[in-house]
Amino acid sequence: MKEKFIELLKSTNREGIDNLIEFLEKTDFYTAPASTRFHNAFEGGLLAHSLNVYTALKQLVGTQWSDDTIIIVALLHDLCKINTYKVDFRNKKDETGTWVKEPYYTIDDLMPLGHGEKSVMLISEFIKLSKEELYAIRWHMGGFEAKENHNYVSKAYEKYPLAVYTHMADIMATYILEDK
Repeated sequence: MKEKFIELLKSTNREGIDNLIEFLEKTDFYTAPASTRFHNAFEGGLLAHSLNVYTALKQLVGTQWSDDTIIIVALLHDLCKINTYKVDFRNKKDETGTWVKEPYYTIDDLMPLGHGEKSVMLISEFIKLSKEELYAIRWHMGGFEAKENHNYVSKAYEKYPLAVYTHMADIMATYILEDK
C-alpha cells in the first residue's frame, strides 16, 4: 500500500511533492490508525483509508477533475491525523476471567488546529493547492463538522462541488469499503 500511495503522489509531479513524501516518512502516517474506534482503527489504517477514499473519489467523479487533483485531495485529506494517535492500555477480563491489559488507541494531538484546516496547513507547507483542492480538503467532514460550521460547509459545497464529492468518498470509504 505504501508503494502505491507514494507512486500516486509522485505521478502528480507537483513542485514540492518529494519534500512532502520525505516529511511523511518522518511521521507515523503509514502506521497510524484512521481513528480510535470508528473505522480502520488498526495499524496502517490511515494509509488504507486514504487509498480507499482515492478509489471512491475516482469512481464518483470519473474524469471531471484531473488525476492530480483527485490524488492530492483523496490521499492527503486526513494528513491532520499524523502523530495524533497513541496506544494506551486498559484493564479487561479475558475469556477466563483473568484481568489483562488491553491496548487501545487514544488521541494526543500536539497540533490542535482543527481537522480539515490542519490538513490544508500541513499540505501547504510543501505543495500549492488549487482553491478547489483547498476547499475539498478543508470541508471533507461535511455534516460531521461542528454545528456552528454548517453554514460554511453549505457555502463551500455550493461553490466547490469537489468538496461534496470528497465528503461522499470519505463516507463511502468509511462505511462501505472498510470494516468496523
